[in-house]
Amino acid sequence: MTMSDAGNDARWGQPDPHYNEEFYRDIPVKRLIAWMIDAILISIVTSLVVVLTAFTAVFFVGFVVLLVSFLYRWWSLAARSATPGMRLTSMELLTLQGQRFDTGTAFAHTLGYTISVAVFPLQLISIVLMLVSARRQGLTDHVLGTVAVNRRAKP
Repeated sequence: MTMSDAGNDARWGQPDPHYNEEFYRDIPVKRLIAWMIDAILISIVTSLVVVLTAFTAVFFVGFVVLLVSFLYRWWSLAARSATPGMRLTSMELLTLQGQRFDTGTAFAHTLGYTISVAVFPLQLISIVLMLVSARRQGLTDHVLGTVAVNRRAKP
């Protein structure tokens, strides 16, 4: 099946989860694995920043982690609509219209993710939504109308 098949929901421009289940199969597990890969890469970059600043960044490492994480996610989502972890797990994020992210959408998604991580109850809500919603969308995805799909299912 392709995204242009009749199984797409015209309201969304995204694959319909009832007709194109393969787009959403295993997405919550893949998102968790991608998150772990990205966390490791962000930690490596943060460590490099600390070393390159002659360890002065260690005094404000929380801010450095936040900044590195935000820039890492924003840049990678704007460039390829997926973080390196998402690419390794064969996923990508799509807009309401079924398109890859542009810079503005990538920024909004990264900001929403960052707020969700900072406010723990929002993160819990996001996880529950990924597990129970038909399109496996987190809280930020629901707000923006975005969705994570399996890349291999695409033509």
